[in-house]
Amino acid sequence: MNQARLVARRLPQAPGVYRFRDDGGRVLYIGRAVNLRRRVLSYWTHLGDRPQLARMVNRIARVEGVWCDSDHEAAWLERNLLEHTKPRWNRTEGGQEVVGYIRFDTDGPRFTHELGETSKYFGPYLGGLRIRQAISALQRVIPLQYTTDATGSVREFAKLFGVGPDDRETLTQAAYAVLDREPAAVEAVRGELMRRRDLAAGALRFEFAGKLQDELAAFEWIVAEQKVSRLTAEDADVFGWADGVMVSFGLRDGRVRTWTQQAMTERTARARVAATPVGWQSFARRNAELAARLLT
Repeated sequence: MNQARLVARRLPQAPGVYRFRDDGGRVLYIGRAVNLRRRVLSYWTHLGDRPQLARMVNRIARVEGVWCDSDHEAAWLERNLLEHTKPRWNRTEGGQEVVGYIRFDTDGPRFTHELGETSKYFGPYLGGLRIRQAISALQRVIPLQYTTDATGSVREFAKLFGVGPDDRETLTQAAYAVLDREPAAVEAVRGELMRRRDLAAGALRFEFAGKLQDELAAFEWIVAEQKVSRLTAEDADVFGWADGVMVSFGLRDGRVRTWTQQAMTERTARARVAATPVGWQSFARRNAELAARLLT
């Protein structure tokens, strides 16, 4: 069996980014996966009707991986890396999803592509449809849009939800807490969405239950751990070491732009690992351990 295929079996069954190299060390392809092990192993199956892919697979000499904390983080990391460099077998630079933010203005949360100076923003997020679905999910549980002084149908809905202008600040802070990923706030919205979905299914309202499930999935997408692309501009060098392998990530302007790994003694690596920001240490160490496992 191909050695790279054997090594791929050591990948975690977790979201992440993978990279293929040829026997000269050149990068062939960068991709992302919900399940790294399953996705990478799939390259060695059913290639008879895919001759172009088979040519690439025959050149794979080494498999590398980054174990991410969420599907959203893996999507962002792939995009960032491909914006920095495009290997031969990747068709496009960067990703296909729309980049967007959630902006808070006088009417509540809104999806936007551009940042501004006067409103509260959260993000960045990937996927325009997902962002809109997540906002819809948030508004179902935190009806901030009905806390205005508007008349007509908006006021009638406000009465239905039992909210008004006096609730605006409280609901705004509740929404901020969710988008800041405060665990209790996230769990409260998640639980309510699941309750409504299950009630709809129990009442045989399957189309509505499906809509709620899609919104729940989008909500999970935006509140999941995601540190490789940030709203604030930030530069940092992140290092992890394990069993003679140093893994490093370069964070520039708030985004992880580079991912490298090399052989290094613990003594040489010690100072750089110690200087790694605390919030990145677990991520870096875990991926150094993965790199070492894939090389043995």
